[in-house]
Amino acid sequence: MLKKTLVAMAAAFSLTTAYAAPEKPECIAPAKPGGGFDLTCKLAQSALQDSKLLEAPMRVTYMPGGIGAVAYNTVIANRPDEGGTIVAYSGGSFLNLATGKFGKYTEKDVKWLAAVGADYGAVIVKADAPYKNLKELVEATRANPSKVVYGSGGSVGSQDWMKAALIAKEAGVNYKNMRYVAFEGGGEAMTALMGGHVQAYTGDASEVAAHLKGGRVRVLAVLAPERLTGELANVPTAIEQGYNVEWTIARGYYMGPKVSDADYQWWVATFDKLLASPEFDKLRTERGLFPFNLTGAKLTAHVEKEVKRYGELAREFGLIAQ
Repeated sequence: MLKKTLVAMAAAFSLTTAYAAPEKPECIAPAKPGGGFDLTCKLAQSALQDSKLLEAPMRVTYMPGGIGAVAYNTVIANRPDEGGTIVAYSGGSFLNLATGKFGKYTEKDVKWLAAVGADYGAVIVKADAPYKNLKELVEATRANPSKVVYGSGGSVGSQDWMKAALIAKEAGVNYKNMRYVAFEGGGEAMTALMGGHVQAYTGDASEVAAHLKGGRVRVLAVLAPERLTGELANVPTAIEQGYNVEWTIARGYYMGPKVSDADYQWWVATFDKLLASPEFDKLRTERGLFPFNLTGAKLTAHVEKEVKRYGELAREFGLIAQ
């Protein structure tokens, strides 16, 4: 009798596992190719396939619009129960949620799956720019706010805008007078920088590595609490240079609100295995990310806390009513 029971339990577990494993896994990057969302999806794609945790190949698709708003609304309203679909998010997604840029939906309207790494803000200029350090950029901004144009992948009120606004604040410049150009993703912003259409790009450290190798850009500061390791080890923090600007960016994935518990738990367990592996740590490091591991309920609690914190910061800058 016991043997039959164990066999039945094993069979049930096998069926549940088979049902939960996605046949057509997909990662949606909520922007055009080339930015942080793209990097986040391709990290999952490489890591899950290299580790054999996915049997079917994962495809990466792009859904630009509103720096994540179109993807967020589409997944909730039109694709809420797709068990094979994960969507990339960043810390900027929390800011957009806090300021209402994702429309009527809140952080409680999706299933938060996994945080897989941390990135940090970076202040980037062309290699031949006249600014050799953050102080020179700040002083130029203070002297003539209309001459120094900041650009990045996000509209006014986005996390990239917030990084620029914090730098302007340190320069003693009213953020309302700051010249800022919004682009649909980091890839477009970097292209604009290289073309001389903007003078500074307040992007992310992970996005700049490839351009840094080619000698095309100069990183004036990283917006981290302390110096980073790897290729940016010689770049001082803004804090080191006397400017109290720090911006940490969590990166990870969420799923639709009606995804079944079986599918969701399969993904949580899969990311738990992935995050514990040294192979994943290597892939993450290669992409300029740093360890930051949370899944399931712990991530959900973290997201709710961060949305509240970003709301307080947004009120300080007048982005939402007091």
